[in-house]
Amino acid sequence: MGPLVKMGEIATGWDFVIAFVIGIVFGIAMEQAGFSSSKKITGWIFGYDFTVIRVFFTAAIVAMIGLVVMQYVGWINFDELFINPTYLWSIVVGGSMMGAGFAIGGFCPGTSVVAVAIGKKDAMVFFVGILIGVFIFSEGYPIWEELYNGSAYGQLLISDVLGVSKGVWAFIFIIFAFGTFWGTAAIRKKYAHKELDYNN
Repeated sequence: MGPLVKMGEIATGWDFVIAFVIGIVFGIAMEQAGFSSSKKITGWIFGYDFTVIRVFFTAAIVAMIGLVVMQYVGWINFDELFINPTYLWSIVVGGSMMGAGFAIGGFCPGTSVVAVAIGKKDAMVFFVGILIGVFIFSEGYPIWEELYNGSAYGQLLISDVLGVSKGVWAFIFIIFAFGTFWGTAAIRKKYAHKELDYNN
């Protein structure tokens, strides 16, 4: 029992081809969902469109249930899955900076690439900003290396922190997600009379 596809089982070079194909399909799906529009992406911040929150919560629920079920039937083993290690303060600082950029620029790194692919000029400016940010981070890494690697907690799961099983945490998260769906739908009604142009 392990990951459905283990490292080393894919011929050298094919992993990049598979990643490229998945990336293209994912990009098309995001564009069709309207994520190439900064207005739709920032809609949840201003309370007129919650598509982003609904999509992310739905994706999280599907992935979470899938993992729990596959572990239960013996298809995967969580101990063999890669989980990003937790670095508390770098997450807090980096997440705050990304959130601010998200709200000001109207894109996240992934959606900006989707918007660039269809010729959105604001996304092009945003993407140039990403490249500048990557350069500054890389060149200045020695300055914030301690912050970046500090407060390391290893591969931390919320279920472990709460002291509950993964199934129980999945149930709690699903209840919270459906509560969010209901709440955002109620807020959205206030803007139902507005016609939003997502093409600009």
